[in-house]
Amino acid sequence: MDKSISTLTESVADIHDGAVLMIGGFGGSGSPIELIHTLIDRFRETGSPKDVTVINNNAGNGFVGIAAMIKAGMVKKMICSFPRSSNAEAFNEKFLADEIELELVPQGTLAERIRAAGAGIPAFYTPTSFGTELAIGKPTEEFDGKHYVQERWLKADFAIVKGQLGDKHGNLTYRLAGRNFNPLMCMAADVTIAQVSDLVEAGGIDPEQVITPGIFVDHVVEVKSPQQEEILVRTGAVH
Repeated sequence: MDKSISTLTESVADIHDGAVLMIGGFGGSGSPIELIHTLIDRFRETGSPKDVTVINNNAGNGFVGIAAMIKAGMVKKMICSFPRSSNAEAFNEKFLADEIELELVPQGTLAERIRAAGAGIPAFYTPTSFGTELAIGKPTEEFDGKHYVQERWLKADFAIVKGQLGDKHGNLTYRLAGRNFNPLMCMAADVTIAQVSDLVEAGGIDPEQVITPGIFVDHVVEVKSPQQEEILVRTGAVH
């Protein structure tokens, strides 16, 4: 099955109003900037998608990527671990104006909630956050004399991710730390859209090098020489 898409615009065309959207990356590492900016361009042209819930490690930096989505008014809610970073002006402005919701999740718990969804595990227990405000309203249990908080899986309608090498069947590899949340998100979303630096024919990737099997990827689009978030932020870029 050929899952390759010829244009970025076509690849994100099905992302709808109110969608729960996982966006890969750890800061700028592994962040699918081109897919994000294509989605923003569509919003500016059509007003859709709006009221999106975004799941990511943080709430963006500067005025590109996720921060640009927030600034544009596309994001209804952020589910993340680090909403405030060195340059989180876009999120701070919206949050202080009560124009965006926040669900704060410890980083390890965020990763495990996503992984659990991909593995079909509806809930799990973790000691993280026990006795804090983050545990309010959640079931707790004691195991072997230690207290644990129940956390639910975290699913998404769509995931947009960034890979290094992909084939037309959707198999993916990642570059160094760009792996981070991307493979987990591919497994936890109903539809996964991947941008890759190089798209090859099926069989063009050594099977032992595949990190995300194509069964978890629905669309793949080639983006040669992708932009890096940190460089865009340092140069003051605005999208």
